Amino acid sequence: MRKRRVLLWAALAATTAALTGWVSAQADDAPPAAAHDGQRDFDFLLGSWKIHLKRRLRPLTGSNEWVEFDGTVVCRSIWKGLAEVEEFNVDSPEKKIFIQGLAVRLYNPKTHEWSIYWANRKNGVFDAAPQIGHFSNGHGEFYGQDTTEDGRPVYVRFAWSNITSSAPHFEQAFSADGGRTWEVNWITEQTRVPD
Repeated sequence: MRKRRVLLWAALAATTAALTGWVSAQADDAPPAAAHDGQRDFDFLLGSWKIHLKRRLRPLTGSNEWVEFDGTVVCRSIWKGLAEVEEFNVDSPEKKIFIQGLAVRLYNPKTHEWSIYWANRKNGVFDAAPQIGHFSNGHGEFYGQDTTEDGRPVYVRFAWSNITSSAPHFEQAFSADGGRTWEVNWITEQTRVPD
């Protein structure tokens, strides 16, 4: 079992490195004049939010059972806009599920991309590799790799939309077939709390 886990993590690391190289190569292939300085792209999240979250309980199993949560998010900028920290707190008392998370978003001015790291209070470490990507025309997509709760490797996509409103929309999706098809498993709707 241990050897299998080591092989799985080695495969994940290799695929993550390849994916990171692909994302960076896409930025390197863009002409310099076309590069978008995305350092302020996550500024729309700064401040306090009430959120409503829907999470698919068993992704990639054919199940369509969802659990819903309400909670809060607080985002603040650090390093003069080169990073952002988000505190995330939701609960579903009837399902006895509570999520306390921390997102750290880091901007790379050379590649014009963001790396997004996530940690859950219950395990106290950043999950797997970061999601890497950028915004274009008001839509953000970020890709990475992870494993499902039963240990299967998956591609992960974060997608942000509706970012110019007071109610931005976030979705997370998994792909078990190398990105050919995606299944949404996490949807967050946010409402800004006035300062």
